[in-house]
Amino acid sequence: MKTVTFPNGTTVPALGMGTWNMGDSDSRRADEIKSIHAGLDAGIRVVDTAEMYGSGRSEKLVGEAIRGRRDDVFLVSKVVPSNASRDGVRKACAASLKRLGTDHLDLYLLHWPGSVPLAETLAGFDDLIDAGMIRSWGVSNFDADGMREVESTPASTPCAANQVLYSLDYRGVEFDLLQRDRDAGIVTMAYSPLGQGGDLLRAPVLKRIAQRHTTSLGPASTAQIALAWVLRQENVLAIPKAGSPRHQHENLAATEITLTRDDLAEIDEAIAPPRRKEPLAMI
Repeated sequence: MKTVTFPNGTTVPALGMGTWNMGDSDSRRADEIKSIHAGLDAGIRVVDTAEMYGSGRSEKLVGEAIRGRRDDVFLVSKVVPSNASRDGVRKACAASLKRLGTDHLDLYLLHWPGSVPLAETLAGFDDLIDAGMIRSWGVSNFDADGMREVESTPASTPCAANQVLYSLDYRGVEFDLLQRDRDAGIVTMAYSPLGQGGDLLRAPVLKRIAQRHTTSLGPASTAQIALAWVLRQENVLAIPKAGSPRHQHENLAATEITLTRDDLAEIDEAIAPPRRKEPLAMI
């Protein structure tokens, strides 16, 4: 499986697991936990969550799913800007660790830019690294201007990741942000890589290209083509959600697909890349 490498030298598979909206339903809980187990069993390592997801319910579900398997997981969580003061990040991180049932996070992200000065948040992240509560830090939903501020703000360790919305529905980051982060050695984490609401997965161009590819599970699906398209990028870690083991295995099978030059050209013709700078999309 393709990999990405963080600034501290840690290398992980480029396909991870997102958990937004997981843990919200008792009726889905067993399947969601089995889905995380299926991903870990298949070699996925990154599990991404956040204190905001379900007001901590996602972190509690992840904690239950990884119990006894912490060494198999590269664990990521996020702090909301309202908790991002120097003291606030320590309290928020401690609460996340308790819900997750672990003593450290591998990566801790500022969920989006807020009113707390970035220097104060990064000082808080430095404190967490010194305390052994996190191994690395990063940001989420930062555009190119925001990343310039990140790079100019003193911190004891470099920014490891920038998690942004990236899919065929939202290609704006291709104009400048992806290459900027790549040049800086910052991993781009792509959330919602399959788009929103299913409209993307009904695109005729993806149906045509899916007919030309197969995986170990059989004929490729449009979702697998959309995910393979994100995974083709260097230094990009995709974190789709999978609420069941079947869905998890379908995501994994997307890593078997190599899109051809003709496939990529056909996609660009149907869903054009950005030709000018766009405001950073967020959901």
